[in-house]
Amino acid sequence: MKLPRGIIFDFDGVLVDTEWAIFNSWVELYHREGCKLTVQDYSPCLGAGYTHWDPASHLESLTGKHFNWDQENARRQANIEQRLIHSGLMPGARGLLEWCCSMGIRLTVASSSSRSWVAGWLNRLNAMHFFPEIFCRTDGYAVKPAPALFLAAQNFLALPVEDCLVVEDSRNGLLAANAAGIRSVAIPCRLTRKLDLSAADFHMKSLSELHLSLAKASKTQSIT
Repeated sequence: MKLPRGIIFDFDGVLVDTEWAIFNSWVELYHREGCKLTVQDYSPCLGAGYTHWDPASHLESLTGKHFNWDQENARRQANIEQRLIHSGLMPGARGLLEWCCSMGIRLTVASSSSRSWVAGWLNRLNAMHFFPEIFCRTDGYAVKPAPALFLAAQNFLALPVEDCLVVEDSRNGLLAANAAGIRSVAIPCRLTRKLDLSAADFHMKSLSELHLSLAKASKTQSIT
C-alpha cells in the first residue's frame, strides 16, 4: 500500500459502531409490527442514509398503516442512545489517529450522516481534535454513492487524489470513493461483514490492521 498523505474516514461503522444500533432500532420496530427486516433489506441505507431506500415507507407498505414518525423516531433515537451509552471509538481507532497526526498525515471525515450526529459523537469521545474539518450530508452534499462528500474532503486536504485514502465499511461508500477516483480500504463493521465490499482497493479486518500496514509502509516510504 502506498503511504497516503491524507486519509478520509467514513464515520458510522468505521470510527464508532453506530450502524448496529441504528439498524436494530428499526428491527425492533418492525418486530413490534409483526414484520421482519433483514440486513440485506437494509443494506441500501448503509453509507447513504434513507435517500435510496426508506425503512419507514417500507414498513408502511408492509402493514398498510400510517405511523406518527415524529413519535416513532423519538422512540428509536432513545433506543439508539441506550444501545450506545457505553460506546467508544472503534478498537484501534485512537491509536491510528494519534499515529497519523504524529506522522503528518492529514485527516478528515466524510459522512452521509448529519453534522450534529458526527460532530456530537466526535466531541463526546474527545476525538474532534483529530479532524480540522468534517463533511456531512447536512452541509449540502449529495449522499454516497455520489462522490460529492469525498471530493469536498479531498479538496479540503489540498492533496491530489492519488495521495489520499478513503476508509469505508459500506458498498455505497466504496462506490463513492471509486467515483471520486480515490483509493479505498474496506474495514467491515458488524453489519457489513457479510455484504459485498468488493469495490475496495484493499481489504482489512480492523483499524489496528490498517495502522500496522501504514506503519510498515512508512519504514520504506516518506510523506512529502
